[in-house]
Amino acid sequence: LIGFRLSGQEPDPEHPFGHGRMEYISGLLVSVAILVMGFELIGSSIGKLRSPEPIESSALVCVILIASILVKLYMFFYNHSLSKKIESAAMKATSVDSLSDTVATTLVLIATLISKYTGLLLDGWFGILVGLFILYTGGSTLKETIERRGNRMKQEIVLGHSMVHGVHDLIVHDYGPGRVMISLHAEVDVNGDIQDIHEQIDHIEHELQEKLHCSATIHMDPIVTDDEEVLAMKAKVEEMVHFLDESFSMHDFRMVKGSTRTNLIFDVEVPRKTSYTDNEIVNWLKERIHELPGSKYFAVIQIDHEYY
Repeated sequence: LIGFRLSGQEPDPEHPFGHGRMEYISGLLVSVAILVMGFELIGSSIGKLRSPEPIESSALVCVILIASILVKLYMFFYNHSLSKKIESAAMKATSVDSLSDTVATTLVLIATLISKYTGLLLDGWFGILVGLFILYTGGSTLKETIERRGNRMKQEIVLGHSMVHGVHDLIVHDYGPGRVMISLHAEVDVNGDIQDIHEQIDHIEHELQEKLHCSATIHMDPIVTDDEEVLAMKAKVEEMVHFLDESFSMHDFRMVKGSTRTNLIFDVEVPRKTSYTDNEIVNWLKERIHELPGSKYFAVIQIDHEYY
């Protein structure tokens, strides 16, 4: 409740996009609370294994447990449905908490019935199983709240249009549920009709907004798509880039011929975790390109790092 209250505050000069990220913090805290509950339950269950105690069983106890299971099961489905509808990390974590309670109470009921009719004291063993389940669900929710990925889906939507030949520099600005902004570069044919391309780019922006509930801004990067010499040279340079490291990629390739030399201008995108420095990448590629037969080739390289 406090998290929803804080995240719903109006934007101010220090937070022009609102306080929606408090939603993620509250979801994070709920996930941590679930994990703490799991560890506590495993600890107390181990204590019951060492010192077993008779389980109180009566018709009233069973009725209360069944009622608790039904109520918590309803809360799980309600909170899960609500979390999808409003894209709430906090409600997703709360639904997982309800599911954990449902499983725990169900196993308590089973242990109570087994103890009543067989005399076996399985409360401790069942408690450990519930604790492990709670740790798994709490950990999964915590990981999902922290990571919040999905860039591949955004790229697939853009690349689904035939006029887009490549996507790069995809950045997601996440200010909380309903306050997500996407910016990216889309490679288009340099010889295409500018008005037609602009109209289709607008269409892609609206499609992203409808499917992902976000605001999208797309920058058009014109590239050559029908010059055999340029495409052949691009393929050679891409091969060099991948030879250096398979995880590297290249974009915005241009070939500018001069009277004494030919400039190959391109960007290389590298992951954050790489064993090479930017200077090592640039110098290695420049040397390999300068060694190409034919005209004097010179490389003008910009290093880009992946955004998270």
